[in-house]
Amino acid sequence: MDVVLIEDDDAIASSLVTGLATAGMVVRRYASGTVALQHPIPDLYLVDVGLPDIDGFEVCRRIRVSSTVPIIMLTARSEEIDRVFGLEIGADDYVTKPFGLRELIARIRAVSRRVSAATEESDVLTVGPLTIDHARHTVRVNGDLIDVTAKEFDLLAYLAAQPGIVHRRNDIMESVWDANWYGPTKTLDAHVAALRKKLGNPSWIEAVRGVGFRLEIPS
Repeated sequence: MDVVLIEDDDAIASSLVTGLATAGMVVRRYASGTVALQHPIPDLYLVDVGLPDIDGFEVCRRIRVSSTVPIIMLTARSEEIDRVFGLEIGADDYVTKPFGLRELIARIRAVSRRVSAATEESDVLTVGPLTIDHARHTVRVNGDLIDVTAKEFDLLAYLAAQPGIVHRRNDIMESVWDANWYGPTKTLDAHVAALRKKLGNPSWIEAVRGVGFRLEIPS
């Protein structure tokens, strides 16, 4: 398992890196949240709340913008309001310092099992008559198989994950194409047009002028 540890305390970080390695985990440690977010997404994040640049809550919020990767918050704050806030912004678990290494490893494995099970259950996404099967990479409308390209599939799956929610053009480009995409955004319009035609009804994908697009079940 690839784990990213975001912890600015060298002594704590060193101990955790060594301890987690004994459990078979590969740990990449960063002392800064900003720096950590510039590197590849791991299998799981361990995030200290008290960081020198942006705090752990902000790190969690930024990760959740584009990823469902498991996040465990590490903190010396034991107040209930902090734990609740951390969980509400997307953390999967919240461990209060000091904690034992065995407990942390157990929590990592428990969170990983829960997320893995949830991922398996959500392989098939259904929105009205639209069915998106992530495992088989197929799209069906009213049971009929729709022939889509790989990028059309990614775009449709992104919009269908939150039906009715307007997604900004830049967010779509960064999530479906690439965070460093510098090409024309007309690429997005072309893919939307193709999907509307293939889905058999242009109302599936609604354009919100000056903002972006959202997926709606045609009336």
